[in-house]
Amino acid sequence: MTFVPVPRGSVSDHVFAQLRDAVVSGAYRPGDTLPGERELAAAFAVNRHAVREALRRLQQLGLVRVSQGGATRVLDWRVHAGLDLALSLVRSGDVLPVDTLVRDMLEMRACIGVDAARLCAERADAATRDTVTRAVEEYAALAPDLPRMAEANITLWRHVVRGCGNTAYLLGFNSLVAGALAVGEVPPQRRAAELLDVAGHRRLAEAIADGRGDDAARQARSLLTAALAAPAAPGRECRA
Repeated sequence: MTFVPVPRGSVSDHVFAQLRDAVVSGAYRPGDTLPGERELAAAFAVNRHAVREALRRLQQLGLVRVSQGGATRVLDWRVHAGLDLALSLVRSGDVLPVDTLVRDMLEMRACIGVDAARLCAERADAATRDTVTRAVEEYAALAPDLPRMAEANITLWRHVVRGCGNTAYLLGFNSLVAGALAVGEVPPQRRAAELLDVAGHRRLAEAIADGRGDDAARQARSLLTAALAAPAAPGRECRA
C-alpha cells in the first residue's frame, strides 16, 4: 500500500490514521505483517518515534499486536476491537466499513436503554426521579423542533442511565453518544416517531417516578425501537 507523507503538525496522528484505515479497510488483512518501523518512517517521511507512537495506538485499539523487537501483526478488528475504534473513526470523519452501522448502534442503544429504564425505576433515589420528570418536561417544551429535541433526548437518557446505577451501561452510553455516534449521525427525521412521542416520554418518566420497572422497560422499548422501523436513507446506512 502506498502511504502519503504527512504534514509536520501532528505527525503521529496522521501516521496512525492512515495505518488504522489501511487495517480497517482490509488493505492489510488479519495475520498480515506491517512494514517495519524503518520502512514506514521512510514511506511517511517521518522519524521512527512517530511511527512507534502510531503503532502503540493501533495496538491499544486492538488492530495490531506489536512484538518486542519483532513484527507488527494485523489483528481481526471484529474480534479484538471495541467501541473506541468506532469513535476514533467518527472523530476523523470516517466510519467502519459496515453497511448496517447505524442500525447496529440503534439496536445497542435500545438494549441498554430498556434495561437502564427498568433499573432506574427500581434503584433511583427521589432526586433522580424528579430530575427525569423535569427533563421530560423540558424536552416536551421543544416540540416540534426535532434537532433540539434530539439534543434534549440525550440529556434525558443520560439522567436515566446514570440513575440506573450500572457503570457499564453508563460507559456504553457515553461511547454511543460521544462524537455524535449513532445519535447525532442519524437524521432526526428518521427518529421523528420516537422524538415526537412526547406522551410516550411522559409515560416513561411516570413509570420511573412510580418505581414501576417493568412498565418503564416496556415504554423505553416502544420509544427506542421506533427508529429501527423507519426506512434508512439511500446508500450506505452508516453514512446516513
